[in-house]
Amino acid sequence: MPTPRVGHDMRLSVVIPVFNEALTLKQLLARLNQALEGIDWEAIFVNDGSTDGTLAILRVAARRDRRVKVLSFPRNFGHQAAITAGLDFAQGDAVAVMDADLQDPPELLPRMLDLLSAGYDVVSPQRVLRPGETRFKRCTAALFYRLLAWMMDGRLSCSVGDFRLFSRRAVLAVRSFREQHRFMRGLVSWLGLKEATLPFERPARSEGVTKYSPLKMARLAWTAVTSFSALPLRLAVGAGAALSGIGVAGLWHVFYRSAQPHLAATGWAASMALQCIFSGLILLALGIVGDYVARSYQESKGRPLYVITDLLNLSAPECEIKRTSILLDTHSGRRGLGEVRMPENAPRVARAIQRV
Repeated sequence: MPTPRVGHDMRLSVVIPVFNEALTLKQLLARLNQALEGIDWEAIFVNDGSTDGTLAILRVAARRDRRVKVLSFPRNFGHQAAITAGLDFAQGDAVAVMDADLQDPPELLPRMLDLLSAGYDVVSPQRVLRPGETRFKRCTAALFYRLLAWMMDGRLSCSVGDFRLFSRRAVLAVRSFREQHRFMRGLVSWLGLKEATLPFERPARSEGVTKYSPLKMARLAWTAVTSFSALPLRLAVGAGAALSGIGVAGLWHVFYRSAQPHLAATGWAASMALQCIFSGLILLALGIVGDYVARSYQESKGRPLYVITDLLNLSAPECEIKRTSILLDTHSGRRGLGEVRMPENAPRVARAIQRV
């Protein structure tokens, strides 16, 4: 028999955010079992307020296999919050984050473990082909990644999503970020840890539809830009300076025409057009400033990043988690749902409601 690879000696936690993924879960679990044969692993499914049969399928799977662990939100907190919750509860030596739509192949995980054991802190699969996506989405995604990489001094890898594998110390570093508006790819790149990329052909979604509408994608892109750069504010300043220059030039033109008696006083339409442009840009700049102020205001309130109402097959996190609420049904008779066993050195965490 071949000698086992070093990476397979690690305990692996796989964090999988799910939102209305009932059609793919059974196939995903079967592929995880097959791909991770011979590896000590657990799968932490974060139910992000699903309204279909996702939670029921996960309950059945967790009862059959203790390696399947579930934590559930009472409503949809978003993909980035679900990833955060999974990382907070993961206790493996290596922690992978992947989606449940099977576009992140579980078969890549053993190869990623091998790279991690070679001394890397982060292993990031890089998409070289994206079948099933429109040309518009591919072009806008490429443009967005290049723009954000430029704003982050080239630290962001292009065509790399949330599908990653982290070392234990990388997970602890990511946990330290507790801001409300999160772009996990940017946070990981900002750390500057030793990262390996693994090119792969991303398959098309096998079942269901994407949960990221164009509007959600635009919101995520705006969050990424405003979280790591003040470029929109600088662009507003630049646009204001340019338009001021145009206004001064126009004023000198008016003075010139007024000094020439043979020239008619014209330009009403141009004046109205410039006035509309100036007014629109002023409102746009105020909106950008207001959005930055609103985000600062939301952060200052310190609300929880997510709320947990159900836990299944999960023990307590290894330390207290900031900006988190855990609301459990203490009357439930199901093991793992009505009780969370907390560390002995943190007795105040063992409450029905935890809010730090």
